[in-house]
Amino acid sequence: MTNDVDVVVVGGGPVGLAAAIEARLAGLTVVVVEPRVGAIDKACGEGLMPGALPLLARLGIDPPGMPLRGVRYTNGHRHADHLFRTGIGRGVRRTALHEALASRARELGAERAVGRVEHFDHDATGVTVNGIRAGWLFGADGLHSTVRRLARLERTVSGRRRFGLRRHFEVEPWSDLIEVHWARRAEVYVTPVSPRLVGLAVLGARGSRFEETIAAIPALAARLDGARPASTVLGAGPFRQQAIRPSRGRVLLVGDASGYVDAITGEGLRLGFDEASIAVETVLSGDPAGYDNAWTRSTRDFRVLTNGLVRAAMSPLRVGIVPLAAALPGVYGSVVERLAR
Repeated sequence: MTNDVDVVVVGGGPVGLAAAIEARLAGLTVVVVEPRVGAIDKACGEGLMPGALPLLARLGIDPPGMPLRGVRYTNGHRHADHLFRTGIGRGVRRTALHEALASRARELGAERAVGRVEHFDHDATGVTVNGIRAGWLFGADGLHSTVRRLARLERTVSGRRRFGLRRHFEVEPWSDLIEVHWARRAEVYVTPVSPRLVGLAVLGARGSRFEETIAAIPALAARLDGARPASTVLGAGPFRQQAIRPSRGRVLLVGDASGYVDAITGEGLRLGFDEASIAVETVLSGDPAGYDNAWTRSTRDFRVLTNGLVRAAMSPLRVGIVPLAAALPGVYGSVVERLAR
């Protein structure tokens, strides 16, 4: 059977678009299948770690935003700061990032098909989805991936799971650090994304309430006193998702669809961009078996460090995270650097 294209990407978010751009830069033909039109928003922290920016630059993308020099952990009484050693990060509005990626994908000739994937067939030579025959399928359709389920790669996750809420406020940023406020039951990530816009993301257990969490952090509530909300509250989660493995034959899971631990380290997009590159390298090599090993190497640090931090955040050790980070700045800084690169 003759393939219509080399690659079909299911999911037109940032990681799916990055995968499409990678494919076009490698000379592959590609179609992105996505039911939504226009810039896609999402509940996320919107902070690009230093390691993500060179990956975007290699794709020809330099999204607008605010510089991020490091990370601050604070509980209202103590704080621990770490300035990135490997470069400057950037706070970027999710819609601005999506628009930049979508424009670049169009410029390079990536095709787009509006639609929702509910079934696909795959064999030893390719995949057929929504009437498109492709040599490979990249499942980049997020946490609740349909591709992961249809490919029989879904793994049941047990135990307590975390969720996220995000909203923006019209206020001048007061810091060029990603502030992580450790409240009693949730964390609040504060990220400047433009000269007059700050995003707040609340991460916690099911039932966490945005307004109540902010109100319980007096210093943060004071910063926002009188600031006009600039977006509605969006939710995301549950975060922990697992796949049996990241591929099945010529179906490769990319980004959150391949498995996700938690947003607590803010590294999701960097990982997704890296996995997009690995997926295209797999297509060029023609060796689907190599993807799983490369994916494991790329995500190992994230999975180990994030799992440990989430376990601490969901245990009685939570109250000691900020004091420990302040008391052991070298250890705290090493963890941040491992996740920032």
